[in-house]
Amino acid sequence: MSLTGATTQAIRWHKDHLLLLDQRLLPTEVHYIECHDADSAAEAIRRMVVRGAPAIGITAAYAVALSAREHFARAAADWRRGVVRDLAMLRETRPTAVNLMWALDVMDAACADIDADPFAPLLALAIRLHEQDLAANRAMGDFGAALIAPGSGVLTHCNAGALATAGYGTALGVIRSGWRDGRISAVYAGETRPWLQGARLTAWELMQDGIDVTLIADSAAAWLMAQGKVQWVITGADRVAANGDSANKIGTYGLATLARAHGVRFMIAAPLSTIDTATASGADIVIEHRDGRELTQLGGVEMAAPGVRALNPVFDVTPAELIDALVTEKGVIERPDTARIAALFAA
Repeated sequence: MSLTGATTQAIRWHKDHLLLLDQRLLPTEVHYIECHDADSAAEAIRRMVVRGAPAIGITAAYAVALSAREHFARAAADWRRGVVRDLAMLRETRPTAVNLMWALDVMDAACADIDADPFAPLLALAIRLHEQDLAANRAMGDFGAALIAPGSGVLTHCNAGALATAGYGTALGVIRSGWRDGRISAVYAGETRPWLQGARLTAWELMQDGIDVTLIADSAAAWLMAQGKVQWVITGADRVAANGDSANKIGTYGLATLARAHGVRFMIAAPLSTIDTATASGADIVIEHRDGRELTQLGGVEMAAPGVRALNPVFDVTPAELIDALVTEKGVIERPDTARIAALFAA
């Protein structure tokens, strides 16, 4: 299966198994990991082989199809019991990204309507979710780009591009469309500690598509804004609450605060599947914490003072009042709040 989008494709269905681009090795090595069952897909999500909320959800959808194939082959009359166990395992891999839960709910509901061999219909559904995400990214890209004045400079954080989605990107989808249309003249990528997704992933994939990008240290963002080089900060999100509060990679909240202080506009691009209307506000979003060694080590080499404690929250929450535009595949919500988000879903 080939899905056209950006040059980079992080998720591919190949013959009878799933291929995931190992993003831990980029940009020095391009290597795909094979997943033949739900266990290997869950481990890939947990270990950051694949990352980004939409990409995690798509991977989990394929994992359910793989799970059903395995359990049906073992016990055709009782395959759902094994799938239920795998669904629970997949839900525990990354707690903050709501796309994961959304995709698993869709696949779980589909299982209830299948009486025969479940693999083919579940695989078809996973492929459809994959294709729908790509279409949503393209729509978001065009909606978001239309807000940007020609010749603008933009700053992005972490990686919300082809590597984090079906193949075009949320925040980077806006940047791709804006670059194509001549609205964006300069792209700045923050390095994004501690995994360096901006330095390793965002810079790499934009360069693959011939988009001129400049890397900055995360701590240089305020200086860059003060120089007047940035008109928009554009990021993705891993979960958007019903009131518009948005969880994204740690450091996003700080960028939104800096943007407001410098008169720079702040945009989040996220599909409807990232908006969690069951979560009232950002205070209710579970923030994942990861091993402190991700901070104290770099490439497996100790960089910090021996024995120092490290606090490693992976996400923070940007309050809705700091968000100028929430861009979805159905359109733009300016100054998002509970009423505006509800109206979008009702439209």
